[in-house]
Amino acid sequence: MQSQMQVDLRSDTVTRPTPEMKEAMFSAPVGDDVYEEDPSINQLQEKIADLFGMDAALFCPSGTMTNQIGIKALTQPQDEVICYKGSHIYKYEGGGLFFNSAISVKLIEAERGKLKPQDVSDNINPDNVHFPLSRLVGLENTVNRGGGACYTVQEIRAIHQAAQTHQLAMHLDGARLFNALVAQNEDPRDYGQLFDTISICLSKGLGCPVGSLLLGSEAVIRKTKRIRKVLGGGMRQAGYLAAAGIYALDHHIHRLAEDHQRAQTIAEHIREKPYVEKILPVDTNIVIFKMADPADIQPFMQHCREQGVLLGTMDRELRIVTHLDFDDTQLEYLLKVMDYYEPVKAAPSPKI
Repeated sequence: MQSQMQVDLRSDTVTRPTPEMKEAMFSAPVGDDVYEEDPSINQLQEKIADLFGMDAALFCPSGTMTNQIGIKALTQPQDEVICYKGSHIYKYEGGGLFFNSAISVKLIEAERGKLKPQDVSDNINPDNVHFPLSRLVGLENTVNRGGGACYTVQEIRAIHQAAQTHQLAMHLDGARLFNALVAQNEDPRDYGQLFDTISICLSKGLGCPVGSLLLGSEAVIRKTKRIRKVLGGGMRQAGYLAAAGIYALDHHIHRLAEDHQRAQTIAEHIREKPYVEKILPVDTNIVIFKMADPADIQPFMQHCREQGVLLGTMDRELRIVTHLDFDDTQLEYLLKVMDYYEPVKAAPSPKI
């Protein structure tokens, strides 16, 4: 093999600002955002709200915060949210739905994490004091545990219609929403018409160091500012971070297609490997695959680590996430590293 290089594919959160993004950050005009006087944050919020055709947006430190704030703004204690059982809002936000909003969850089994209209209609609680009130549908696009699976706008419209029939609000965890928009060639304004709140992460595929945005109506965003404050999310001269978001929206959206293509190349390359049993369909920048022998998981990851390649795990599966800092040279190196792996040989059964 060629000389070792460092390749980090654990997540698209590992990206670092490009030189051009750093320049935009260092030259950003700033003010005190708690006073709503930071011009860079105001510009970013107006820019993203206009892009999705929504009234307003709120800049926060993380996607977990924007999800939690949005859901809290749309619910009351003792309400219930309908969501995929592996959704980020339920599985990876530290029990925040219960801690922050005091709400229950109706967890849905869904192929690749994508809910259907019937999942909404079939899981509305009866009007009975023994049950929480069905209040909200939470979707995720792309679906992390679904291998970056994408909804189409048509699929979401059908879910939205079912939700409206039962007077349910809609929240979107759009941590990788721009990956879905690029993959499906869709208009973000269509999403703005279908959700009460949308959470968008800037520090994944868009390559920013920090930051997420919550979108909604003027009334909802006014309410979320108070929630952000009590959660400690009010920031001062954070326009340096917002400037990275402005740069990313201007320069890093369309290039997401490159990440998707590299993910496809990886999936095709390992599909016939004897140590791979199954690969989830690759819609965007996430490759999730299952080893033929679970005993191979740790040896395979160790083999990759020794060659400078970091991968992620998801339960008993492995995850590769392509991103801004992963180029074709690193792709070629990764494929060779995978070629050189020798599966663990099972010990023969003892003779009786």
